Amino acid sequence: MENTLKIGLITKPHGIKGEMRVTPLTDNPARFKRLKNVIIDGKIYGVSGANVAADAVYLSLSGITDRNSAETFRGKFLCVNREDAEPLEENTYFIADIIGSSVVTENGKRLCTVTEVISAKTDVFTGVTDDGITVRFPFLRDMLIKVDVENKIITVKEKRFGEISLYEN
Repeated sequence: MENTLKIGLITKPHGIKGEMRVTPLTDNPARFKRLKNVIIDGKIYGVSGANVAADAVYLSLSGITDRNSAETFRGKFLCVNREDAEPLEENTYFIADIIGSSVVTENGKRLCTVTEVISAKTDVFTGVTDDGITVRFPFLRDMLIKVDVENKIITVKEKRFGEISLYEN
């Protein structure tokens, strides 16, 4: 498991005082209000303020006091140490723990490897089969049998998976 977790992507500066617009990579952007520190490119920055809006989080970091300084962070990921991350509710997972997991059926048939997770009301997983075919499927409780993050294996009901997955070439 990774020691740091990506929690947001800095998209651009906001205003003239060093604030940054962040696209959250979490299902609960309110968590940003409780952050004390973030990691960007391996360096720790103190969080001096966070405002949560409907479409983004506006974040201020200690020592970043003007638009030009904030501009240097455009396109960078905000991370936190795993031990500093807020505990997850039961049956929820960090995206970093899902990426790279094998999706298998209840009979052990390998379906794909998860390459991307798009967070939405229902998370959508993208996977690649051994034949190189891309497949997308929603992460639905009625399809899921077990998530084993330690061994990176997600077990699903084969019939239900086949009903809802979308294959691409």
